[in-house]
Amino acid sequence: MSGREQVVAGRRAALEAVRSGRASEVLVAEGSHDTAALRELKEACRASGARIREVPRSELDALAEEHHGVAARVRAPADLSERDLATWPFGEDDLVVVLDGVTDPQNLGAAARSAEAAGVAMLVTRTRRAAPVTAAAVRASAGALLHLPHARVANVTRAIQRLQDAGFHVVGMDEKAAKSIYDEPCPLGRLAIVLGSEDVGLSRLVREACDRLVSLPMRGRVTSLNASASLAAVLYAYVLPSRRP
Repeated sequence: MSGREQVVAGRRAALEAVRSGRASEVLVAEGSHDTAALRELKEACRASGARIREVPRSELDALAEEHHGVAARVRAPADLSERDLATWPFGEDDLVVVLDGVTDPQNLGAAARSAEAAGVAMLVTRTRRAAPVTAAAVRASAGALLHLPHARVANVTRAIQRLQDAGFHVVGMDEKAAKSIYDEPCPLGRLAIVLGSEDVGLSRLVREACDRLVSLPMRGRVTSLNASASLAAVLYAYVLPSRRP
């Protein structure tokens, strides 16, 4: 998605596109009901100077599926690179999320939404064998991918090493880890959380590069969660409780 314009469908994603300053135009279906959500979107367009235009619903149908009467033309943010990890002005307590091989755009978007809501400073994903930032991913993220700095790297292990050199403690999520998130407190300071794909988990080299491995306690019959659900659980049950103001 980086470097070109793309259409993002849905009112929430369009609203966040406007708030991020990346919406060049918002299209609204003619005859749409004047709901609170639509009024909020129109107000955001007025505040930001983004153009808003009513169009026939057929025009939106040709641009996107399941648009619910709203779509936005979005200028995609530029991807960061592995080198940016060494020079990025991270704060003392910044959080970074690293996804190792998440291939589903919906899962990527949902993970980005959880990460942005929890105040994560950056998302790191692979350039190959990983989900690209498509319009579907942006929509699944409710626009969070338009706000969240995103580094796409060829080598996750090397990216982890760069984060460690920048003072990050790296915690990998591994269902086979000897300790769960309840067994020891979350490290303070700069922290990176690494998650793998639902079917494979962390690759061997990535697992070995982490400073520690922890699991999520599973008390039901299901033995695993997808990356976005795991991330939300880790951030809100493990990381954020240790960082209360």
